[in-house]
Amino acid sequence: VSPGNCWAMAGQRGQVVIRLPARVHVTAITVQHIYEEASPSGTVSSAPGDIDVFVSLCWVLGSGPGGKPWQGLACFLDADGEEETLLGTFTYNIAEEAIQTFPLKVQPLPRAFSYIRFVVKSNWGNPEYTCIYRVQVHGKRA
Repeated sequence: VSPGNCWAMAGQRGQVVIRLPARVHVTAITVQHIYEEASPSGTVSSAPGDIDVFVSLCWVLGSGPGGKPWQGLACFLDADGEEETLLGTFTYNIAEEAIQTFPLKVQPLPRAFSYIRFVVKSNWGNPEYTCIYRVQVHGKRA
């Protein structure tokens, strides 16, 4: 991981959908940013802060009416009638290590998933952009 070599989102919030290489029973999520000492600006205010991670039973990604995410040709509802399920809400803390792992509180999940939606709800104060250096999904292949 090198400074500036990140996926940058405009503003303090944003989201990315990640297609996993196989269906996975997710157990944890790891988020990585650079250390403050490695930052050319001397700050890591572009690091994500509050994060939500969702999984979905949708097989086809796309936008439906109104630009709603996760609607496609083959979406299935979960037991609660929802198209996606919140895996967890986490806070990436810039005062801690650059690599932070967040275990899921509910394990094992009853299903394996092929996609996750990684939602950054805030960053550490950079109004222009938020940088994601690495997101890892941990679990067992289905």
